[in-house]
Amino acid sequence: MSVGTSSAPGAKRTARPPAPRRGDLADLGIDPDQLPDGLVVADEHGRVICFNAAAVRITAVPAEQALGRALEAALPLEDLEGRRWWQLTDPYGGLAIRVGQPERNLLLPGGREVLVSARYVRVRPTGPVRRVVVTLRDTEARRRTERSHAELIATVAHELRSPLTSVKGFTATLLAKWERFTDDQKRLMLETVDADADRVTRLIAELLDISRIDSGRLEVRRQPVDIGAAVGRHIQAHVAAGQPADRFLLRVQHPLPALWADPDKIDQVLSNLLENAVRHGEGTVTIDITPSASPRDREHAEPAATSVTVSDEGPGIPEESMNRVFTRFWRGSKRGGTGLGLYIVKGIVEAHGGSITVGRAPGGGAEFRFTLPVAAPAYLT
Repeated sequence: MSVGTSSAPGAKRTARPPAPRRGDLADLGIDPDQLPDGLVVADEHGRVICFNAAAVRITAVPAEQALGRALEAALPLEDLEGRRWWQLTDPYGGLAIRVGQPERNLLLPGGREVLVSARYVRVRPTGPVRRVVVTLRDTEARRRTERSHAELIATVAHELRSPLTSVKGFTATLLAKWERFTDDQKRLMLETVDADADRVTRLIAELLDISRIDSGRLEVRRQPVDIGAAVGRHIQAHVAAGQPADRFLLRVQHPLPALWADPDKIDQVLSNLLENAVRHGEGTVTIDITPSASPRDREHAEPAATSVTVSDEGPGIPEESMNRVFTRFWRGSKRGGTGLGLYIVKGIVEAHGGSITVGRAPGGGAEFRFTLPVAAPAYLT
């Protein structure tokens, strides 16, 4: 469906093909129904000549009911004060220098809120309006983003309040009554302050990671990574912290393809998955490292990726929660945590060009599997 405009022919212009207009979607090979936003176009008489599928979805008005009708009747918009928007803006009879209307919140019949912007197409700068191009966007996506930001702020405020209150209380007590405490009591207080300071530091690091993931600015500094040795270090850390050594089973299938990844970020992924398995799972925590096909290129027989599977023998994750595991604020249990760790893990794995999945382990517990493609830095390729 063409939504372009025609221009008066001229002697000089017939010597070369006319340049395509941006508004002529047909010339560009674009179907208006393929656009993600609602598109409504009216001709020079104010009659609707284009009403795409997104506009139908947003307004709940069938295209056949809108096409051919007056723009004001097909799209009866009001501002937030109840005034009719088309009468206020008057695209056909208003100022000849006006080129459109900036995006603003308007109301459809029934009070549904939409984001609307308009563009006035003229043959010449101050000539009559030949087309009115209106775009519509649903506000639900923006509201979801706003709710997500509000939830993040509330979670951060809640998580910060407890350790900061503890730090403030213990430091104030020590400063005021230092001489009254024994060395063991002072050590206990300072160790608590140190642990709470680490908790705040981790939370701030998580927030920075989320900011980089959401904005697409998460940097990956690839280096050779011995994934087996990296898992071994995390197992040793858990054993040193009091976990029995026989709780962990590490199985490595050799030969593994050379893996180039960001070692610090891979440590972050492994730390989160193993800590979840230890804290929320039961029985043996099994880590399998195997060569596999790349998550984005499974046609080649040569192993082009490394897969790491972390599974436990606990109660597992309910089936209805599987699709929410990697979202913000998801918590597998009520035993602490911000609910941000797995969201960050997914962002890190995908920043490496990999993939991560969750399922049920053979022993009945949770099973997380992430796959990293074998990719070298650009200067080596």
